[in-house]
Amino acid sequence: MLNYKHLHYFWVVAKEGSITRAADRLGVAVQTISGQLGLLEQQLGKALFNSQGRGLVLSDAGRKALGYADQIFQLGEQLEDALKQDDNSHTLRLRVGISDGIPKLLAYRLLSQVTAMPGDVRLICDEGEFENLLADLALHRLDVVLTDRPAPVGSNLKVFSSRLGEFPSGLFASRELAERHGKDFPESLNQAPLLLPTRHNALRGRIDRWLEEQRLHPRIVGEFEDSALLTTFGRGGLGIFPAPLALAGQLAEEYGAQTLGELDGVSEHIYAISTERRIRHPAIEVLCSAAPQVGNPGGL
Repeated sequence: MLNYKHLHYFWVVAKEGSITRAADRLGVAVQTISGQLGLLEQQLGKALFNSQGRGLVLSDAGRKALGYADQIFQLGEQLEDALKQDDNSHTLRLRVGISDGIPKLLAYRLLSQVTAMPGDVRLICDEGEFENLLADLALHRLDVVLTDRPAPVGSNLKVFSSRLGEFPSGLFASRELAERHGKDFPESLNQAPLLLPTRHNALRGRIDRWLEEQRLHPRIVGEFEDSALLTTFGRGGLGIFPAPLALAGQLAEEYGAQTLGELDGVSEHIYAISTERRIRHPAIEVLCSAAPQVGNPGGL
Protein backbone atom coordinates (compact mmCIF):
# COMPACT_ATOMS: atom_id res chain seq x y z
CA MET A 1 0.00 0.00 0.00
CA LEU A 2 1.47 3.34 -1.07
CA ASN A 3 2.20 5.69 1.81
CA TYR A 4 0.61 8.96 0.72
CA LYS A 5 2.32 10.96 3.45
CA HIS A 6 5.68 9.93 1.98
CA LEU A 7 4.36 10.78 -1.48
CA HIS A 8 3.27 14.21 -0.26
CA TYR A 9 6.76 14.91 1.08
CA PHE A 10 8.20 13.91 -2.31
CA TRP A 11 5.71 16.18 -4.08
CA VAL A 12 6.61 19.21 -1.94
CA VAL A 13 10.36 18.60 -2.37
CA ALA A 14 9.87 18.38 -6.15
CA LYS A 15 7.87 21.63 -6.16
CA GLU A 16 10.28 23.50 -3.89
CA GLY A 17 13.40 22.11 -5.56
CA SER A 18 15.12 21.49 -2.22
CA ILE A 19 14.65 19.39 0.91
CA THR A 20 15.51 22.41 3.08
CA ARG A 21 12.82 24.61 1.51
CA ALA A 22 10.34 21.73 1.67
CA ALA A 23 11.10 21.28 5.37
CA ASP A 24 10.47 25.00 5.99
CA ARG A 25 7.18 24.85 4.10
CA LEU A 26 5.97 21.74 5.92
CA GLY A 27 7.34 22.71 9.32
CA VAL A 28 9.25 19.46 9.87
CA ALA A 29 12.90 18.56 10.23
CA VAL A 30 15.13 18.05 7.19
CA GLN A 31 16.04 14.61 8.54
CA THR A 32 12.36 13.61 8.65
CA ILE A 33 11.84 14.41 4.98
CA SER A 34 15.11 12.73 3.95
CA GLY A 35 14.21 9.58 5.85
CA GLN A 36 10.68 9.36 4.44
CA LEU A 37 11.89 10.03 0.91
CA GLY A 38 14.28 7.11 1.35
CA LEU A 39 11.41 4.88 2.48
CA LEU A 40 9.32 5.91 -0.52
CA GLU A 41 12.17 5.19 -2.96
CA GLN A 42 12.72 1.83 -1.27
CA GLN A 43 9.03 0.96 -1.60
CA LEU A 44 8.91 2.01 -5.28
CA GLY A 45 12.27 0.43 -6.09
CA LYS A 46 13.34 3.57 -7.98
CA ALA A 47 15.48 6.62 -7.22
CA LEU A 48 13.25 9.69 -7.52
CA PHE A 49 16.02 12.30 -7.36
CA ASN A 50 19.58 12.63 -8.60
CA SER A 51 22.19 14.83 -6.96
CA GLN A 52 23.34 17.85 -8.95
CA GLY A 53 25.91 19.96 -7.17
CA ARG A 54 24.35 20.90 -3.86
CA GLY A 55 20.84 20.41 -5.13
CA LEU A 56 18.51 17.70 -6.35
CA VAL A 57 16.98 17.09 -9.78
CA LEU A 58 14.20 14.67 -10.63
CA SER A 59 15.20 11.35 -12.16
CA ASP A 60 13.19 9.87 -15.04
CA ALA A 61 11.18 7.89 -12.49
CA GLY A 62 10.77 11.04 -10.39
CA ARG A 63 9.33 13.02 -13.32
CA LYS A 64 6.84 10.25 -13.98
CA ALA A 65 5.92 10.04 -10.28
CA LEU A 66 5.48 13.83 -10.12
CA GLY A 67 2.90 13.72 -12.90
CA TYR A 68 0.79 11.25 -10.94
CA ALA A 69 1.36 13.12 -7.66
CA ASP A 70 0.12 16.34 -9.29
CA GLN A 71 -3.14 14.61 -10.19
CA ILE A 72 -3.53 12.93 -6.79
CA PHE A 73 -3.06 16.08 -4.73
CA GLN A 74 -5.02 18.27 -7.13
CA LEU A 75 -7.97 15.89 -6.73
CA GLY A 76 -7.40 15.97 -2.98
CA GLU A 77 -7.71 19.76 -2.98
CA GLN A 78 -10.90 19.49 -5.03
CA LEU A 79 -12.28 16.95 -2.54
CA GLU A 80 -11.65 19.34 0.35
CA ASP A 81 -13.30 22.20 -1.55
CA ALA A 82 -16.31 20.04 -2.41
CA LEU A 83 -16.81 18.99 1.21
CA LYS A 84 -16.39 22.57 2.48
CA GLN A 85 -19.05 23.73 0.04
CA ASP A 86 -21.70 21.23 1.14
CA ASP A 87 -23.88 24.14 2.22
CA ASN A 88 -23.84 25.35 -1.38
CA SER A 89 -24.38 21.91 -2.88
CA HIS A 90 -26.94 23.27 -5.34
CA THR A 91 -24.38 25.53 -7.02
CA LEU A 92 -23.45 24.31 -10.51
CA ARG A 93 -19.79 25.09 -11.25
CA LEU A 94 -18.17 25.20 -14.67
CA ARG A 95 -14.39 25.62 -14.80
CA VAL A 96 -13.52 26.92 -18.27
CA GLY A 97 -10.15 27.40 -19.93
CA ILE A 98 -10.20 30.03 -22.70
CA SER A 99 -7.42 29.91 -25.27
CA ASP A 100 -5.54 33.16 -25.97
CA GLY A 101 -6.65 33.10 -29.61
CA ILE A 102 -10.39 33.01 -28.94
CA PRO A 103 -12.12 36.40 -29.37
CA LYS A 104 -13.11 37.39 -25.84
CA LEU A 105 -16.41 38.93 -26.90
CA LEU A 106 -17.29 35.63 -28.59
CA ALA A 107 -16.32 33.68 -25.46
CA TYR A 108 -18.51 36.04 -23.44
CA ARG A 109 -21.51 35.51 -25.69
CA LEU A 110 -21.07 31.73 -25.54
CA LEU A 111 -20.62 31.60 -21.77
CA SER A 112 -23.43 34.07 -21.07
CA GLN A 113 -25.78 31.27 -22.08
CA VAL A 114 -24.39 29.21 -19.21
CA THR A 115 -24.89 31.98 -16.64
CA ALA A 116 -28.48 32.35 -17.87
CA MET A 117 -29.27 28.77 -16.80
CA PRO A 118 -31.86 28.47 -14.04
CA GLY A 119 -30.49 27.99 -10.54
CA ASP A 120 -27.20 29.00 -8.96
CA VAL A 121 -24.44 28.83 -11.59
CA ARG A 122 -20.84 29.84 -11.04
CA LEU A 123 -18.26 30.27 -13.82
CA ILE A 124 -14.58 29.88 -13.04
CA CYS A 125 -12.58 31.08 -16.05
CA ASP A 126 -8.89 30.75 -16.79
CA GLU A 127 -7.07 32.11 -19.83
CA GLY A 128 -3.85 30.73 -21.22
CA GLU A 129 -1.94 29.03 -23.98
CA PHE A 130 -3.46 26.03 -25.74
CA GLU A 131 -0.97 23.42 -24.48
CA ASN A 132 -1.10 24.61 -20.86
CA LEU A 133 -4.89 24.56 -20.83
CA LEU A 134 -4.98 21.00 -22.20
CA ALA A 135 -2.58 19.92 -19.45
CA ASP A 136 -4.85 21.49 -16.81
CA LEU A 137 -7.84 19.76 -18.40
CA ALA A 138 -6.10 16.39 -18.25
CA LEU A 139 -5.34 17.02 -14.56
CA HIS A 140 -9.07 17.77 -13.97
CA ARG A 141 -8.37 21.38 -13.06
CA LEU A 142 -10.79 22.40 -15.83
CA ASP A 143 -14.10 21.00 -17.06
CA VAL A 144 -13.79 22.28 -20.63
CA VAL A 145 -11.43 24.27 -22.85
CA LEU A 146 -12.65 26.68 -25.53
CA THR A 147 -10.12 26.92 -28.31
CA ASP A 148 -9.65 27.51 -32.04
CA ARG A 149 -8.43 24.01 -32.87
CA PRO A 150 -9.15 20.40 -31.87
CA ALA A 151 -6.92 18.45 -29.53
CA PRO A 152 -3.93 16.94 -31.37
CA VAL A 153 -4.44 13.44 -32.72
CA GLY A 154 -2.25 10.76 -31.18
CA SER A 155 -1.41 12.69 -28.00
CA ASN A 156 -1.18 10.90 -24.66
CA LEU A 157 -3.89 13.15 -23.23
CA LYS A 158 -7.29 11.49 -22.90
CA VAL A 159 -9.36 14.44 -24.11
CA PHE A 160 -12.05 14.75 -26.76
CA SER A 161 -12.94 17.62 -29.11
CA SER A 162 -16.45 18.81 -29.95
CA ARG A 163 -16.77 21.34 -32.74
CA LEU A 164 -19.10 24.11 -31.62
CA GLY A 165 -19.30 25.77 -35.00
CA GLU A 166 -17.85 28.15 -37.59
CA PHE A 167 -18.21 31.89 -37.22
CA PRO A 168 -17.68 33.83 -40.49
CA SER A 169 -15.04 36.53 -40.14
CA GLY A 170 -14.80 40.08 -41.42
CA LEU A 171 -12.44 43.03 -41.21
CA PHE A 172 -13.15 45.97 -38.91
CA ALA A 173 -11.56 49.38 -38.40
CA SER A 174 -11.78 52.61 -36.46
CA ARG A 175 -13.87 55.34 -38.07
CA GLU A 176 -10.82 57.13 -39.46
CA LEU A 177 -9.38 54.00 -41.06
CA ALA A 178 -12.81 52.95 -42.34
CA GLU A 179 -13.22 56.28 -44.13
CA ARG A 180 -9.77 55.90 -45.66
CA HIS A 181 -9.94 52.24 -46.69
CA GLY A 182 -13.65 51.38 -46.73
CA LYS A 183 -14.32 52.11 -50.41
CA ASP A 184 -13.66 49.53 -53.11
CA PHE A 185 -13.20 46.74 -50.59
CA PRO A 186 -11.20 44.49 -50.75
CA GLU A 187 -8.86 46.29 -53.23
CA SER A 188 -8.63 49.16 -50.75
CA LEU A 189 -6.63 46.87 -48.43
CA ASN A 190 -3.49 47.22 -50.55
CA GLN A 191 -0.89 48.98 -48.38
CA ALA A 192 -3.51 49.45 -45.64
CA PRO A 193 -2.29 48.83 -42.05
CA LEU A 194 -3.42 45.39 -40.89
CA LEU A 195 -3.37 43.70 -37.48
CA LEU A 196 -3.30 39.89 -37.46
CA PRO A 197 -3.12 36.98 -35.03
CA THR A 198 0.28 35.28 -34.76
CA ARG A 199 0.92 32.15 -36.78
CA HIS A 200 0.10 30.02 -33.72
CA ASN A 201 -3.54 30.93 -34.31
CA ALA A 202 -5.42 28.73 -36.80
CA LEU A 203 -7.27 31.78 -38.16
CA ARG A 204 -4.01 33.34 -39.33
CA GLY A 205 -3.43 30.72 -42.02
CA ARG A 206 -6.94 31.20 -43.41
CA ILE A 207 -6.50 34.97 -43.61
CA ASP A 208 -3.09 34.60 -45.29
CA ARG A 209 -4.62 32.31 -47.94
CA TRP A 210 -7.48 34.77 -48.53
CA LEU A 211 -5.06 37.66 -49.03
CA GLU A 212 -3.01 35.57 -51.45
CA GLU A 213 -6.10 34.53 -53.43
CA GLN A 214 -7.25 38.15 -53.65
CA ARG A 215 -3.70 39.26 -54.57
CA LEU A 216 -3.73 41.83 -51.81
CA HIS A 217 -0.65 43.25 -50.11
CA PRO A 218 -1.52 45.14 -46.91
CA ARG A 219 1.10 46.38 -44.44
CA ILE A 220 1.11 44.08 -41.43
CA VAL A 221 1.81 46.47 -38.57
CA GLY A 222 1.15 44.13 -35.64
CA GLU A 223 0.80 40.45 -34.73
CA PHE A 224 -0.81 39.36 -31.47
CA GLU A 225 -1.06 36.10 -29.54
CA ASP A 226 -3.94 37.44 -27.47
CA SER A 227 -7.10 38.30 -29.41
CA ALA A 228 -8.23 40.82 -26.79
CA LEU A 229 -4.99 42.76 -27.20
CA LEU A 230 -5.39 42.67 -30.98
CA THR A 231 -8.90 44.13 -30.68
CA THR A 232 -7.68 46.82 -28.27
CA PHE A 233 -5.01 47.99 -30.70
CA GLY A 234 -7.56 47.90 -33.53
CA ARG A 235 -9.98 50.02 -31.53
CA GLY A 236 -7.16 52.50 -30.96
CA GLY A 237 -6.76 52.95 -34.71
CA LEU A 238 -3.40 51.20 -35.17
CA GLY A 239 -4.75 49.03 -37.96
CA ILE A 240 -7.61 47.11 -39.55
CA PHE A 241 -8.38 43.92 -37.64
CA PRO A 242 -10.33 40.64 -38.09
CA ALA A 243 -13.24 39.54 -35.90
CA PRO A 244 -16.35 37.35 -36.22
CA LEU A 245 -19.15 39.09 -38.11
CA ALA A 246 -21.55 37.94 -35.40
CA LEU A 247 -19.90 40.55 -33.17
CA ALA A 248 -20.34 43.46 -35.60
CA GLY A 249 -23.08 45.13 -33.55
CA GLN A 250 -21.22 44.74 -30.30
CA LEU A 251 -17.93 45.99 -31.80
CA ALA A 252 -19.71 49.06 -33.18
CA GLU A 253 -21.51 49.83 -29.91
CA GLU A 254 -18.66 49.19 -27.47
CA TYR A 255 -15.58 50.00 -29.55
CA GLY A 256 -16.85 52.28 -32.33
CA ALA A 257 -15.45 49.81 -34.88
CA GLN A 258 -16.96 49.78 -38.37
CA THR A 259 -17.27 46.78 -40.66
CA LEU A 260 -15.18 47.04 -43.83
CA GLY A 261 -16.27 43.76 -45.39
CA GLU A 262 -16.51 40.01 -45.12
CA LEU A 263 -13.55 37.66 -45.52
CA ASP A 264 -15.23 35.23 -47.91
CA GLY A 265 -14.53 31.65 -46.91
CA VAL A 266 -12.68 32.64 -43.72
CA SER A 267 -14.25 31.49 -40.46
CA GLU A 268 -13.33 31.32 -36.81
CA HIS A 269 -13.60 27.69 -35.73
CA ILE A 270 -14.46 27.11 -32.08
CA TYR A 271 -14.01 23.78 -30.27
CA ALA A 272 -14.97 22.60 -26.81
CA ILE A 273 -12.45 20.08 -25.50
CA SER A 274 -13.36 17.93 -22.50
CA THR A 275 -12.25 14.73 -20.82
CA GLU A 276 -15.54 13.02 -21.64
CA ARG A 277 -16.30 11.49 -25.03
CA ARG A 278 -20.01 11.94 -24.34
CA ILE A 279 -20.59 15.26 -22.63
CA ARG A 280 -22.62 14.95 -19.42
CA HIS A 281 -21.96 18.24 -17.65
CA PRO A 282 -25.25 20.17 -18.04
CA ALA A 283 -23.51 23.54 -18.43
CA ILE A 284 -21.31 22.20 -21.26
CA GLU A 285 -24.43 20.85 -22.98
CA VAL A 286 -25.97 24.33 -22.83
CA LEU A 287 -22.71 25.81 -24.17
CA CYS A 288 -22.70 23.44 -27.15
CA SER A 289 -26.37 24.01 -27.99
CA ALA A 290 -26.01 27.82 -27.77
CA ALA A 291 -23.14 28.04 -30.27
CA PRO A 292 -25.29 28.02 -33.45
CA GLN A 293 -27.35 30.94 -32.09
CA VAL A 294 -24.20 32.92 -31.30
CA GLY A 295 -22.97 32.31 -34.83
CA ASN A 296 -26.11 33.96 -36.21
CA PRO A 297 -25.72 37.77 -35.91
CA GLY A 298 -29.42 38.10 -35.16
CA GLY A 299 -29.66 35.00 -33.02
CA LEU A 300 -28.96 36.58 -29.64
